Amino acid sequence: MMENKDITVLIIHGPNLHLLGKREPSIYGSFSLNDINSKLEEKASAKGFKLLICQSNSESEIVDKITNAEYDYLIINPAAYTHTSVAIRDAILGVNKPTLEVHISNIYKREEFRKKSMISDVVAGVITGLGVDSYILALEALPLQQ
Repeated sequence: MMENKDITVLIIHGPNLHLLGKREPSIYGSFSLNDINSKLEEKASAKGFKLLICQSNSESEIVDKITNAEYDYLIINPAAYTHTSVAIRDAILGVNKPTLEVHISNIYKREEFRKKSMISDVVAGVITGLGVDSYILALEALPLQQ
């Protein structure tokens, strides 16, 4: 088993998450992406993990990051791509890394089209609807038992 100091976690924030704090605060809250990243860095430091954090509005950049970065675990909020991206799904399958899907809002309490995830059946777990804590709980769950 790896020591925690040897564990690298890739965090991917999908499209429009750079707008957190400004975009629909009644759904997403008033915290910013920087607030989330700061909390993730704090939790990772306490657990002895290294983090790679990125945000992209581009499906191809997300796929490139999943398939080319060096990491042990993936925590991804695919945002709008949750419901549409076969490419992200295939990238997750292709790298075969333990992955957790997170969502700030509860996708099952939203519009009908948001209730279907293209990736939830190929990841180890899904955490949805707990705001910033969705990310923190995903990080807390690591390392995943195989």
